Parts: sequence; structure tokens; C-alpha cells
Amino acid sequence: MKVLKFGGTSVGTAQRIKNVAALVTERGKNIIVLSAMSGTTNSLVQISERLHNEDIEGAYGIIEGLKQKYARTLEEMFDSEEYLNLAKAKVQECFDFIRLHTMSNFSERYEKEILAQGELMSTNIMHAYLLSQGVKSVLLPALDYMRIDENAEPDYDYIKAHLHDMLDASAHADIYITQGFICRNPEGDIDNLQRGGSDYSASIIGAMIDAEEVQIWTDIDGMHNNDPRFVEKTAPVHELAFEEAAELAYFGAKILHPTCVRPAQEHNIPVRLLNTLCPEAFGTLIHNSSETGKIKAIAAKDNITSIKIKSSRMLLAYGFLRKIFEIFEDNKTAIDMITTSEVGVSVTIDNTKNLEQIISGLKTLGEVTVEEDMVIICVVGDLKWQNTGFEAKVLNAISTIPVRMISYGGSNHNVSVLIHKDDKIEALNLLSNHLFNN
Repeated sequence: MKVLKFGGTSVGTAQRIKNVAALVTERGKNIIVLSAMSGTTNSLVQISERLHNEDIEGAYGIIEGLKQKYARTLEEMFDSEEYLNLAKAKVQECFDFIRLHTMSNFSERYEKEILAQGELMSTNIMHAYLLSQGVKSVLLPALDYMRIDENAEPDYDYIKAHLHDMLDASAHADIYITQGFICRNPEGDIDNLQRGGSDYSASIIGAMIDAEEVQIWTDIDGMHNNDPRFVEKTAPVHELAFEEAAELAYFGAKILHPTCVRPAQEHNIPVRLLNTLCPEAFGTLIHNSSETGKIKAIAAKDNITSIKIKSSRMLLAYGFLRKIFEIFEDNKTAIDMITTSEVGVSVTIDNTKNLEQIISGLKTLGEVTVEEDMVIICVVGDLKWQNTGFEAKVLNAISTIPVRMISYGGSNHNVSVLIHKDDKIEALNLLSNHLFNN
């Protein structure tokens, strides 16, 4: 059995939902994981923001607009009155649930309950449509098996036991449909796996059932070797190691959620990235082995802030790095890159929520310089130190670009450089021309 996950754009219109239904029907008995229809989660976030601000009228306006969108979608999808009414009833339940929260004191718990409605609607619509086509579809409610522990990590024992019980109870099914993203926490409240978490859901499910493969279906034919929005003549990467894929996902390749690869990697389940608009394309296969001696791809991570701490009085003093890291830890802020010298340390962050507190703490250690509007360019491949010349190729390619930081050696799979956002597009094109198009 395989796990097939479809993102919001893949189920973003009535026709695309029909296309996905046809695609999964052809592929046999598998588990299908769906995100919310494109645009839905953003609308639900906006509704929650209005309710947090006690703007009930504004929330009602967004709810009504979203409801009309779903009504049009359903009318376009169903020929059968019976299954149209089934889908309408399930969608109406979700909107009734959302409206219920406009009448109470709004909280973070209620926001998570509202955000869950997008996946509940998309899966119920798909389930009803498959039934209307004579497919024995069974809905596996994620809220009945997907649970996180007190550390917000998947409760694998609970998930595996409950998921297998549900599969055993519906062995007659042609296809199983379930929600991505949503789960319950240890208290039993509705929670989620964070934005983009449908990839994570699919990977967890694949690991728990020992799937033949986890397939992530989007609207592009695999992970490309550079960003096609800014670079011409990019190409899909046929194979990646899990570590390479994780680096690319973390440093900006939007096709794959960074957390997705971990459960699949730990259980040796291949992950394949495929295109709903071109199902016959090979896509990208991610597994525990990969081609050696090659540079594979380039990714860029935007909205980076660089922080430099300079302190001559801390020259060669032990404990300096520990004090720096403690400040970031106290402010719950992760560091992306780090470089050091005898008298200074430079780091980068992408979360500036607590920047003022961080700077205040660092100023007790030395002189602090902050640079905003930076970009991390990450070049990924087989970059073990024994492969002489690879890092030189990267730096030679961008010899005309001012580079603020360079990180190499933290893993066997990447070289990262920090540049200003104004140089991003030129750097991506120079790297592609030098590394792939010569």
C-alpha cells in the first residue's frame, strides 16, 4: 500500500478534485491524504484574526465569502443529487462549527479548531465524490488516530495502534481518505502539525503502515535544481538522499515540508515528489541512498537577519559561545548559520519576533551589528570534504556577488552563503549557469 498526499492547489477547484479522484482510482488501494482547498487555510486564519480582535462582522464577511466558494465548487462537481446533498451537509457542518465560535470568548484552542475545518471539508467532498463514482471510499478521520505528545512530537505508538484498528475494520475499501495537518494533543483537543504539515502527516502514516512509498503530489514535476520562478531552464532532480532533501526543504525549496522526510527516513520508506498536472513525469525520488560526486540543487531562504557579536575582551574565553546560544534559547529563536573568529561570532535567524530582546541580551557580551533583508543561498549535493573542488566551484560562480557569510562542513551535503536580497536572483542564475549549464 502507498500513501498519496495532495496539496491545496491539487484540490483547489472542482475540476482538479475530479482529476485527483481519477488519478487515485487508477492506482489501486492506497491511503489518500488531503490538504485543505487552496486559499481555505488563509481564509480561516483571517477569520481567526478577526475573532481575536472581536471583529465579528468582519469574520462573518469572510465566512460568507468562503461558504459561497464551496457552494459553487459543489454545484460544479456533482451530477447526483444524493451525493451533492451528502457533500453539502458535511460542508455545512463545518461552517456551522465555525459560526459557533463567533459566539464565545475566542482563544488559541478555538483557532486550531477553526483551522481544522479546511481539511475536514476537502476530505468529505472527495469522499462523497468517489462514492458518487461507485468507488468504495472509506474516510479515516485523522482526529481519531493522529496524536502528538506533550513535546508536540507524533505519539507513534498511539497512531500506529489506532490507525491499524481502523484499517482492519474497513478492509473492504477500495481507497482510504484522510486529513493531513490536523491531529489531537495529549489533552484530546484539536491541534495541528503546523503549516505545511500535510506532508508530515503523509510521512507519519507511511511509516506507521510500512508503506511501499509515500508520494507527495503538487503542481510541479518534482524538486527542481533551482527556483523556476527566478531561473530559466531548471530541471527536476531525479534522485536525492533524505539528507539532501531535508537541506533543500529547510533552506527554501517550497515543494516539500522540512519535517516530512524524518519519519520516512527513519523507517526507510521512499518518498516520491510528483505532479498532478503531469502524472506520467518521473518526479523526484528521495530515499536512503543517492548518486555520489554530484551537485544536485540550489535553494534560497529569504527574510534572513544577520547578527554579529564582537568582543575583544572575550578573546579565547571559554563559555562565550554558550552564553550566546543561551540568549537565543531563552528567546525561543533558532539559528540557521554560524561563523566564528577569535573575537567575534556571526549568526543568522529567520524569526525576528524576539529580536529586540536578543539584541539587548547580546549587548551584555559585546558590540552587536544587525543586518536585515538578507538571503541564504544553499547548494546541495555530495559535498564531502574529500570531493575536492566542489566548494570552489560554488564560490567561483558567485565571485562578483558580495558574500557576508560562508558555511561549509556542518554536513556532507551543503555549502551555504549569505548575501543581500538584491543579489539573490543574479546569484541563483550565476550558480545555475556555472554548476548545471556548462
